[in-house]
Amino acid sequence: MNIEYRTRIIDLLRPSGVFLIRGVKDVYCIEKINKKICVIKEDITKLKVDAIVNAANNTLLGGGGVDGAIHRAGGSEILEECKKIGGCATGDAKITTGGKLPSKYVIHTVGPVFSDKAKDREDLKSAYLSSLKLAEENKLNNIAFSSISTGVYGFPKKEAVEISTKVVLDFLSKSTHLVEVLFCVFSDEQYELYKDELSQI
Repeated sequence: MNIEYRTRIIDLLRPSGVFLIRGVKDVYCIEKINKKICVIKEDITKLKVDAIVNAANNTLLGGGGVDGAIHRAGGSEILEECKKIGGCATGDAKITTGGKLPSKYVIHTVGPVFSDKAKDREDLKSAYLSSLKLAEENKLNNIAFSSISTGVYGFPKKEAVEISTKVVLDFLSKSTHLVEVLFCVFSDEQYELYKDELSQI
């Protein structure tokens, strides 16, 4: 059943308690296989979830866009852990503390720079899947994804939405711990793309 929420404070109930999002602009959720998949238009650094997923670069040392915003908001603890990790391959993911963020953890994943090759699509699938596997291994109940590779890396937004939604839905059907996955976006365009895709599930 599709449920659309357009309130300023939203409670998404889960078995472990209440997941509270404050100051929400827009959020659209579906419930499938007793799990929730949502798209939310909000600043990912403000979400109180178990983990947010950072669209990082290979160095993990911060950059522009969402990556830089997460490092700035989370503080030096995140950077220090990233330095110890020593980088991340494209399609892989690493986990660190959330530092000063409301989220407990940051999962850093590296998406592909789009060149319209089949490998780009496989790498994007892998980036989402690697992040989900880390969440499951760490027994997290909910995570929020930033939009991987659709900024300066140039991955077509509609195709990225289709890929990410399919990967998440397939993973949730087998997941033991994860019960909520959010796609956190800034633009109206991406919000509508995710909303359209989720409404067809």
